Amino acid sequence: MASTTEAVDLADHGDRQVPRGAVDLAVNVLPGPPAWLAAGIAEADLAAYPDPSPGLAAAAGRHGVPTTHCLLTHGAAEAFWLVAQALRPRLAACVHPSFTAPEAALRGAGIEVVRVSRRPEEDFRLDPDAVPDAADLVVLGRPDNPTGRHEAADTIAGLTRPGRTVLVDESFADFLPEPTDAEGLAGLDLPGVLCLRSLTKLWGLAGLRVGYILGYPAVLARLDAVRQPWPVSSPAIRAVVLASSAEAERRQRAEAVALDRQDMLAGLSRLPLQVWASPANFLLLRGPRPDLRQQLLARGLAVRRCETFPGLDARYVRTAVVPDATVRRRVLHSLQQVLAV
Repeated sequence: MASTTEAVDLADHGDRQVPRGAVDLAVNVLPGPPAWLAAGIAEADLAAYPDPSPGLAAAAGRHGVPTTHCLLTHGAAEAFWLVAQALRPRLAACVHPSFTAPEAALRGAGIEVVRVSRRPEEDFRLDPDAVPDAADLVVLGRPDNPTGRHEAADTIAGLTRPGRTVLVDESFADFLPEPTDAEGLAGLDLPGVLCLRSLTKLWGLAGLRVGYILGYPAVLARLDAVRQPWPVSSPAIRAVVLASSAEAERRQRAEAVALDRQDMLAGLSRLPLQVWASPANFLLLRGPRPDLRQQLLARGLAVRRCETFPGLDARYVRTAVVPDATVRRRVLHSLQQVLAV
């Protein structure tokens, strides 16, 4: 089902929803980089202009593609604005409920946007036939935020066609423990597909702003042409170099999140909630009442409100997967209290 009319705050973000003193469950970023990564980033040469070459080589090497198929970005989110400004699609189809920054970037550039809605009773599965034939840009997440939906590569391939760009936000793909899954779409020869990666989530680098785009050189050149000089800093480039060669630790961190997630899911399964499991570090919950977020906030727990995701309402909240077992128990106990009222 496609629509263009539902009004939501496209600029909303979880970091705006955490009052001082509350436990932050609204931002789904691991709590800081490992010490070796922070120390390595600090070794970046701040006196020289940034040279992206080492970062391009590292990221491309990780995914087994030529460096011409990679473009470093000022956070993965920069890609949304680059696509809007450089490609100037006639009609963009944004798959929802999902991260709203792509739609905000497109609408801000004067691009016509249609929303392709997925239904909770169908586990938010994407129906490719719901994407308008006229759309020359399709945007979706994989794994998707906040639903956790991870569409099959065949589904993505089915969206491609001559003259269409498919922008796939894989910012949470590093949480998939298996290497084949973690590589996502990068190793597939899918013309027109742009794959976004981020170092923010798993490596705890939200403040550094670093990611990259994988795609065909001709398209990446168009994106690069609309940027300011030196858009990615030397510390960010250094982070790409270091993280791209740390597969063992990436997998270890992903597996730790998976164990914490299973523990949370086991507790949540005993509560009167609808829960959508995710391969990433967050879970989408639907409660019986629209005041679940406010009730948890009154108990010092700040979860992400979801009525600003098109297609969801105030009954839904998103919670980060909590790495601290004591905090997990507190979350579950608070939910028991709230849902017993």
